[in-house]
Amino acid sequence: MSMTDLLSAEDIKKAVGAFTAVDSFDHKKFFQMVGLKKKSPDDVKKVFHILDKDKSGFIEEDELGFILKGFSPDARDLSAKETKTLMAAGDKDGDGKIGIDEFSSLVAES
Repeated sequence: MSMTDLLSAEDIKKAVGAFTAVDSFDHKKFFQMVGLKKKSPDDVKKVFHILDKDKSGFIEEDELGFILKGFSPDARDLSAKETKTLMAAGDKDGDGKIGIDEFSSLVAES
């Protein structure tokens, strides 16, 4: 399954394009722009599984830095600051990674 099976390619392009400047990434705005906020809990979990590149059941900090590439292969990497900010917002239990329920909460809070 690819991201465009779940989200509009046009929405993805606009959302990724809105955050091309380094340190401009805002996960709340991004999740809204890409259409993830309007998706069913099931679809949000499918997106999580696409972003979980190593299939560990978690999005670790190294995977988080490449989150935009999960939506669009030619997107930029997040800066270290953006990655840490996103991890802090999503990692509710403090284990240094984002699980599926934490990701769902992160999207819901957007």
